[in-house]
Amino acid sequence: MKKIAVLPGDGIGPEIVAEALKVLECLRADGLDIEMNEAPVGGAGYEASGKPLPDDTLALAKESDAILLGAVGGYQWESLDISVRPEKGLLGLRAELELFSNLRPAILYEQLADASTLKPEVVAGLDIMIVRELTGGIYFGQPRGVRTLDNGERQGFNTLVYSESEIDRIGRSAFDIAMKRGKKVCSVDKANVLECTELWREVMEHVSKDYPEVALSHMYVDNAAMQLVRAPKQFDVMVTTNMFGDILSDCAAMLTGSIGMLPSASLDANGKGMYEPIHGSAPDIAGQNVANPLATILSVAMMLRYSLNEAVMAERIETAVEKVLDQGLRTVDIYSDGMQKVSTSEMGASVVAALSR
Repeated sequence: MKKIAVLPGDGIGPEIVAEALKVLECLRADGLDIEMNEAPVGGAGYEASGKPLPDDTLALAKESDAILLGAVGGYQWESLDISVRPEKGLLGLRAELELFSNLRPAILYEQLADASTLKPEVVAGLDIMIVRELTGGIYFGQPRGVRTLDNGERQGFNTLVYSESEIDRIGRSAFDIAMKRGKKVCSVDKANVLECTELWREVMEHVSKDYPEVALSHMYVDNAAMQLVRAPKQFDVMVTTNMFGDILSDCAAMLTGSIGMLPSASLDANGKGMYEPIHGSAPDIAGQNVANPLATILSVAMMLRYSLNEAVMAERIETAVEKVLDQGLRTVDIYSDGMQKVSTSEMGASVVAALSR
């Protein structure tokens, strides 16, 4: 039996996770051998224990085979000291579980071509995998903080740092994925001005020698952002640093029509992972039953494929989502004239119905 830690989190997190759990329950009835246990994290964790990552939640995550996360954060916690804000719970999970490889697919479903802000001919057939290094870089580098200079002025500072081994392992993660796709890797850096990413480029070149079938290219991050909008289908797998990946993956998300459609996986060296939609907690629409649960449901599909070795059931979920889109069902974020607008719970129920048929 596989153990899944369920961490709904804050904002719309509990709503979208509830729909994903309905999908998992449907598959469990079909023979999926899983045990699911729920725990608080983020703002909910802070309210429960005074910490965004309660000790019991971390223990549950460590003993589980996979983690399903909703989202963290909300207006009511923005005034807290940065050390106990909800986002620290998410960063803590990534660091404690050594989830260094963040996979963020950007796939445009044929049914949603009109939902993208770009011309259909630019984005039709889009299928990119962004591989983001997740436990290093400027988000974790030390020293960091805010200090007061001799002249009394305050100065904020953060440190961008990567070791060769950190770059090597995320590079190999990207190349392994490319071997199963189009055998192209574009490494994104800023090697013209940042020594840290000059090393990044050197290590990527070294890793590429072990993957002679994969074509490696390099691109500066500012050009990569432009190219994602100009000609996104030139990319197959993109691999980049923590901060650059954070920004580029959200840019790529809008090529697909809605950030509400995109799942993600964060994996350790052994394939254990945390799975979550890439959108945030969206506190402005929390509790209104309007959020799109499809990214969370598709995150379950990624969990089945990468951590639970249930590729057939993963495909069943992805096919069910396609069927629901074919039926013209749309949450408000992907709605267009002529389609049928549905709520969060109605979309989840429709996916379960498509799974059951």
